[in-house]
Amino acid sequence: MCISSKRSEFIRFILVGGLNTVNYYLLYLLFRMVGLAYMFSHWIAFLISMAISFYLNVYFTYRVKPTFEKFLKFPLTQIVNIAVSSGCIYILVEYFHLNSTIAPIFSVLITFPITFILTSKILKREKVVL
Repeated sequence: MCISSKRSEFIRFILVGGLNTVNYYLLYLLFRMVGLAYMFSHWIAFLISMAISFYLNVYFTYRVKPTFEKFLKFPLTQIVNIAVSSGCIYILVEYFHLNSTIAPIFSVLITFPITFILTSKILKREKVVL
């Protein structure tokens, strides 16, 4: 893949990531407002956003055909993301006493580049037919 095409993908990934981050954050705040614990709110908002992210990345970012197999594998791209973001949020809230409303924003800065690499590997991988 040429540099220009990779750059274009990354820009689309940033747009989708930005939209998905806003979506996640609004859901997170909604769940916090109804009284759910911050970590539970994080996980529920994350799972809903992950499903939306799959479709946005398939159709817009990578422009590949969505398949049930890719849909099932897509959460694998998020295992590192959820682990790192959960760890970051916990550390920021519990040890640095950062407000739980702000902590998720900082965790995104760390997880974003990792997620781009993992997502492109899963969604762009062609199925090998023997």
